[in-house]
Amino acid sequence: MKKAKPFIIIICIVLAVAATWFFGFRKKPTVTVLDAEKPARGYISQSVTSTGTVQPVDTVAVGTQVSGTIAKIYVDFNSVVKKGQLLAELDKTLFVASLNQIKGSLAQAQSQEVYQKGNFDRQSQLYTVGAISKADYDNALYTYQAAKASVASLTAQVQSQQKNLSLASIFSPIDGTVLSRNISEGQTVAASFSTPTLFSIAKDLTKMQVRASVDEADIGNITEGERVSFTVDAFPNDVFKGAIQEIRLSPTVSSNVVTYTTIVNTSNDDKKLKPGMTTNITIYTKEVDSALLIPAKALKFAPDSSLVKQYTLAPDTSTHLRHGLAHIWVKEGETLIQKKIKIGINDNTHVEVLDGLGDSEVVVAGAEQLSDEKAATSANQASPFMPKRPTRNNKRQ
Repeated sequence: MKKAKPFIIIICIVLAVAATWFFGFRKKPTVTVLDAEKPARGYISQSVTSTGTVQPVDTVAVGTQVSGTIAKIYVDFNSVVKKGQLLAELDKTLFVASLNQIKGSLAQAQSQEVYQKGNFDRQSQLYTVGAISKADYDNALYTYQAAKASVASLTAQVQSQQKNLSLASIFSPIDGTVLSRNISEGQTVAASFSTPTLFSIAKDLTKMQVRASVDEADIGNITEGERVSFTVDAFPNDVFKGAIQEIRLSPTVSSNVVTYTTIVNTSNDDKKLKPGMTTNITIYTKEVDSALLIPAKALKFAPDSSLVKQYTLAPDTSTHLRHGLAHIWVKEGETLIQKKIKIGINDNTHVEVLDGLGDSEVVVAGAEQLSDEKAATSANQASPFMPKRPTRNNKRQ
């Protein structure tokens, strides 16, 4: 019995080593599983991304043509105003005093004109009968004409001062909303060389535009009327829509990067968009509905040596590919056939196939080596991490 104990221990050790090798070190049988599926019909687009800011379509800067001190302000930020509404008034004391002074001078000049006209009429009669010389007549005529010119000059000054007095009242030129107020009561404004801006008024905040900065590498793909979608940080879950209105030809250069201002028109009926908001823009330069789509990674797939044991390979004999052509591999039973296809839009997830592939053919997008158990599991369930292919029922976002 004592002699059997070492024998039993040796047997146990051998069995443990064998089990460790079988379950831990033995090379498990593997099988290569293809990621292959039929192409589907769906929506695909080619787009350009950019950033921009929201601006009102039409903004008017309201200023003053005369200098003075702000006496009254009748509107403030966000005030809704009508065309012709009084916004502010300058102190009119000096304007009224100057107008009255000129009116006094005008009255004096008018009186002088009446006197000189009577004098000229008398001198004219005397000159007719030869009672005075030609020099006396010419002097009377000159004095009368000078009085008339003085009245005309002072009349123009009165009109000018009346205009200045009217300009001391600031009226709204349009219907709109006050975006900014740059003055306060008691502040002095000077309009000697340039017109100071007192208010900024947006004409209609239900219609906005986005000023996007598009890189010079992308501007060639953009045309007027193309569809645009964008988001703003204030409403990250809302997608706003618009269309390209114009591409301004004046470039902007910053850090050796050339961009072009592109104007996007959009509706703002719910007033969510505020002037100055930053936008993330997507411009759809090309869109296709019901396109024949395959995974983009199918263009990069090439069978390796592990597939030679399981499949017969039939490569395409032509090697030269012109622009717009690509090679893919199609599975037919136990054979992998390389085919040349003509491609269109590539959004890096899916590729549009224009020619060379049928709807019922099975396209290989990749391959993975799995153990027998994992291969059986993957055959029965799809990976939840694979991107979903757009279908015919997908709607444009």
